[in-house]
Amino acid sequence: MLQPFLVPNVLEAGCDEAGRGCLAGSVYAAAVVFPPDYNNEEINDSKQLTDVRRHELRKTIERDALAWAVGVVTPQEIDKINILNASILAMHRALEQLRVTPQSIIVDGNRFKPYRDVPWQTVVKGDGKFLSIAAASILAKTYRDDYMDMIDKDYPVYGWKRNKGYPTKEHREAIRKYGACPWHRKTFNLLPPIQLELFD
Repeated sequence: MLQPFLVPNVLEAGCDEAGRGCLAGSVYAAAVVFPPDYNNEEINDSKQLTDVRRHELRKTIERDALAWAVGVVTPQEIDKINILNASILAMHRALEQLRVTPQSIIVDGNRFKPYRDVPWQTVVKGDGKFLSIAAASILAKTYRDDYMDMIDKDYPVYGWKRNKGYPTKEHREAIRKYGACPWHRKTFNLLPPIQLELFD
């Protein structure tokens, strides 16, 4: 069972991102603040849930949270500032949109930059440890998946409805065949290096 809070009896925001390892599309992040006495045993790390279950839980999270928000950083911004800075910027954008000011922030992973003067803590694999981070992982993942499904309509050759922009064989073969499109991250290694076969 996930822990409800790292710091009890304060308004604690959990943050997580989705799409960091993708070749295409924006990176999304979410911030979620639950009431101090909140618990929900159904919420879990988004990677442990089916797509249908994630979307069901998104409604629950949005209903039950004191505040929630999603931040987005575009592929063009990612190419300018790099994916680590873009992931943190997306979290900051989510935090800025919260209708309450958190008194503490917990972040999935091991990297973050201070947000205003709010105390913060990174938690490796935090989406499998803390309720608010797990909830943020669900929001970030579902909103990003919906966005990838939408842009797939303009560029169906890349299979984004299936691969969500991740570096699958199908996605890379489409890049090799059709080239990159405006949604691709130009600073990423879109195609793996060509491996030379050695002959005797």
